[in-house]
Amino acid sequence: MFTISSGKQDHSSKPRVVIIGGGFGGLNLAKKLKNAPVDILMLDKYNYHTFQPLLYQVAMGYLEADSIGFPIRRNFIKQDNFSFNMAEVQKINPESNTLTTNIGTIYYDYLVIATGSNTNFFGNKEIQHFAMPMKNIPEALNIRSLILQNLESALVETDMREKFALMTFVVVGGGPTGVELSGALAEMRHLILMKDYHGLSKYDMRVYLVEGKDRLLGTMSPQASAKAKEFLIKDDVIIYNSAHVESYDGFYLKIDNGKTIKTRNVLWAAGVKGVIPDGFPTDAIAKGNRLYVDEINRVKGYENIFAIGDVAAMITDELPNGHPGVAPVAIQQSKTLAKNLVHLIKGEATKPFKYFDKGSLATIGRNKAVADLGKLHFQGFFAWLIWGFVHIMSLAGFANKTIVFLRWAMNYFTKNSDNRLVVRYFNTETRMAEVETK
Repeated sequence: MFTISSGKQDHSSKPRVVIIGGGFGGLNLAKKLKNAPVDILMLDKYNYHTFQPLLYQVAMGYLEADSIGFPIRRNFIKQDNFSFNMAEVQKINPESNTLTTNIGTIYYDYLVIATGSNTNFFGNKEIQHFAMPMKNIPEALNIRSLILQNLESALVETDMREKFALMTFVVVGGGPTGVELSGALAEMRHLILMKDYHGLSKYDMRVYLVEGKDRLLGTMSPQASAKAKEFLIKDDVIIYNSAHVESYDGFYLKIDNGKTIKTRNVLWAAGVKGVIPDGFPTDAIAKGNRLYVDEINRVKGYENIFAIGDVAAMITDELPNGHPGVAPVAIQQSKTLAKNLVHLIKGEATKPFKYFDKGSLATIGRNKAVADLGKLHFQGFFAWLIWGFVHIMSLAGFANKTIVFLRWAMNYFTKNSDNRLVVRYFNTETRMAEVETK
């Protein structure tokens, strides 16, 4: 359709829209431009789309990694104006409308940055060095291997202090990811540990949840927050609210409430920051490493560069901190931007983006979830059914929907899972060396 250029525009009658990122926003934007008078090129360092809301289930061994990933090209088999390249964008060059990438220089007429977010360690290098993030499939598999390897080590460990540290899990961050991880760990403790690891006691495995705010699920309703905490406490999760991690050296985790926890397992879900390629001045970047955008998601200071999703900061009087970093925001922004790109090409007036909040969901384990759907609030089994239905329907591909449904059904009735395999050994020292080079 079109090739990588050396910096000069390809001879095409259609303008080229380059989308960086194959997440929810980028994928939906490309689909909405199917019949638009444009050529679309998507770039991503992975050749698959990740359904991030279920990453924690891969980390806990409930699902296979392939079941939440879907090849990007498979989404566009019948879309003639779409092309994909697996590439890393190293720099944006707005003055020449080009991108510097590891596969060459690429020209664009319109550029859309949909790169999403990454783990935010808030500048603490020590925590970044030792704690475990979970923003993509490789990181989820790292967590799975670490958990299983440490339980294997605990089976043969004779030093009781080290044994307890191997069996102590601390989740930092009380948002949906942190709550779901904590609930899954508690479920493993009660239902699986003593079945699979004879010689280990569930009374020696401890799960902590550390949250800086005064309540869990701070973006959800007070009812959802209170019920989530109740569910977790009932499952013996130790919760520290209004508490912040001060340091973690790989063994001792220190919290500013005076507590010190001995642990080999710190799972970091405490914050995110936007992923922005080099090339933008500092005054274009907002708090959380996001790009300031106007009401049509155009990056301020540029005429043909746009940003959507987690990487975009649309600051208004009603939303002084911008929109929440959730998939529905990215999806809705992509729909509006697709229309506005066509309007811009045709010289027509654009329409501002308006976010419609359809609600929030979070699960806390087997038969337990919370749901805020407008003015309706559900907790417990019915909320859990809603959570499952929404997530199944949101997965890409019929095969993935079927696999996840069947896997969930098997796990539910057997109260177990067959995916707790250490298929690749996680080397803590290797990861630390990788962190040092970043």
